[in-house]
Amino acid sequence: MSALENPFDAPIPGQSLTNTPGNYPWEHPSQFSDVEEASEYVWDRLHSEEMLDQVITLLKEGVPVEALTRMVLFGGFAEGKWNPDVALLLSEIILKQIMAIGIKAEIPKMKIFITDQSNNKFHEEFADFKLQKQKSTKLSGQDESNKEKFLEDIKKELDSKQPSGIMTKETK
Repeated sequence: MSALENPFDAPIPGQSLTNTPGNYPWEHPSQFSDVEEASEYVWDRLHSEEMLDQVITLLKEGVPVEALTRMVLFGGFAEGKWNPDVALLLSEIILKQIMAIGIKAEIPKMKIFITDQSNNKFHEEFADFKLQKQKSTKLSGQDESNKEKFLEDIKKELDSKQPSGIMTKETK
């Protein structure tokens, strides 16, 4: 924090609730309530010359189709084009539209989905296991014990994850 910044020069909690409603596009009725009309609008926007170049460039650089789809959906919501319900229904359609652009542009190794980062521990342990297996080809007995230990660790991890939340079934 610089010396010129005043920490008390910030909005008070709840100040946004006193603002006049309708200051933002998403506070008004959306422009599209029909999924077909919204998908045609997105199709036309994606095929404008400027947007088409940007989409192809991003796909060539390795940006996943899912990420581009999310950007389009959130941008449309922020502009007041559709509400979150229509955005959810549009998600698969827009994903396929962007994939079609990538296929037509013949982009090699196009990424479709954003990789799941929640299971890094499993992937690291699996990679370590593969390295150990390659190094210990002479000692097959020890390799089997490492494999069994790895499988036991995975089973313990899976068993330790109990479902939680308001919608989980009670166990007796």
